[in-house]
Amino acid sequence: MNTDNPLSTFKLKAHRVGIDTHKHIVVTIQINNPICRSAGFRSWARVKVSKDNKWIIATLFVVSSDVLKTDEIGFSDSAWDKLELAEGDEVIVSHAEPLESFRFVRAKLYGKSFTEAALKTIMNDMVEGYYSDVQLSSFITACVDLTRKETIYLTKAMSETGRQIKWDHDHIVDKHCVGGLPGNRTSMIIVPILAAHGLTIPKTSSRAITSPAGTADTMEAIAPVDLSIDQMRKVVDKEGGCIVWGGSVDLSPVDDILVQIERILDLDSSKQLVASVLSKKIAAGSTDILIDMPIGPTAKVRTKKAARYLSSLFLTVGDAMDLNIFITKTDGSQPIGRGIGPVLEARDVLAVLRGEKDAPQDLKERSLFLASKLMEFCCRHSPEEAAKEARAILEDGRALKKFEAICEAQGGMREPQLSSLKYVITAKQAGLITSIDNRLIARIAKFAGAPDSPAAGVELHTPLGVTVDKGQPLFTIYAVSEGELDHALHYHVTHPEVIEISERAL
Repeated sequence: MNTDNPLSTFKLKAHRVGIDTHKHIVVTIQINNPICRSAGFRSWARVKVSKDNKWIIATLFVVSSDVLKTDEIGFSDSAWDKLELAEGDEVIVSHAEPLESFRFVRAKLYGKSFTEAALKTIMNDMVEGYYSDVQLSSFITACVDLTRKETIYLTKAMSETGRQIKWDHDHIVDKHCVGGLPGNRTSMIIVPILAAHGLTIPKTSSRAITSPAGTADTMEAIAPVDLSIDQMRKVVDKEGGCIVWGGSVDLSPVDDILVQIERILDLDSSKQLVASVLSKKIAAGSTDILIDMPIGPTAKVRTKKAARYLSSLFLTVGDAMDLNIFITKTDGSQPIGRGIGPVLEARDVLAVLRGEKDAPQDLKERSLFLASKLMEFCCRHSPEEAAKEARAILEDGRALKKFEAICEAQGGMREPQLSSLKYVITAKQAGLITSIDNRLIARIAKFAGAPDSPAAGVELHTPLGVTVDKGQPLFTIYAVSEGELDHALHYHVTHPEVIEISERAL
């Protein structure tokens, strides 16, 4: 896109208004500012703001209060930091040029197909900041109906928007769960097991999209995850593996842009999911990837038919991108482990690695199963040999030692601290636990503040198939503020079916 802006420009003084818009780039102008009238600026307009050799494309809002002077332009925190401004700096403001690549999105919404060139242009414009949140939402909606060929084009275009890592090893191993299963933090156990076995596993993880925690959020409760590529390389060269946030190493940065909108929309289509996952893996230099696909009535993948389709899509795109993809279908009927939320999940991970007696056994066994599968694929072990070796590495302390070494290499290990503000939900009747709704329990944890408040979330006390007495604890909600705790409790009151108890089973 041509960045030479021929439109009229205006000079204003920069003022930080102290609004946290997360990653959304927002600026504000006073309604009585002469520029508003002479340039035709209106709220939701897209404007270009520059200082020296730096520039941003921002969404403009017009304010009627005296929070700004008529010769000032206000900046959200993200916009301010991106331009590296100081109070009172003079900036140049103009209308942003028309977004030419959006015509491809519009055409797709009317039934035309994306070309490889069109998707590459769109991705580049997104990374440059030309797309507004509304336009990003339109693109995500359009991606619900991608063909397989378009999904391959999208994956390639996304992987090429940032940096790409090359490793001096034949096999670069990775594992990814498609999601929808709260508490499923197997990656943080698998990485040290495989690294201790001699495999190279540079795990770049995501933050939460529609869940109460992503692997990066949970790992951050124990050790730093915002590493540069050079720092990541040093960790992997020394320890054989890492667990870092993919956004910090500039791998497929357009994915992080789209994830923010997907979180707001609570929308994660199968095609976008495949492109998101594999673009990150390609950029990270992965060659051998295990896809964990939980299947359950309230998981992301709900039927065997849907699992077959998604598996086929992963394999098709993976083959086109020269990746070795392995699919493992697992039980998605209930959360894994007890904790749901960064700190609670981190405590579960450490309990398994430390061999604590009360460690969640489902998290331990699933981690061992997936680790052994990767050993089968990448090391040519028999299923029996792989299972025996994975268990030995975990139970004799080698995995814990490796995990601690990875944490220290990433910047230092710390013990996750849980919030003291909590509320226990108890059974209203005696009976058998017959269902746990993954989506509803995850929403309760989110309403309690997770993942933005790492110490917030839900701790489950009763898995499926357990008989409970009336008044017995079912789960505990943790929050860091009374308001968030009340919000989570209100949601539970209006959705009591989150855990169903059958009296007939007594």
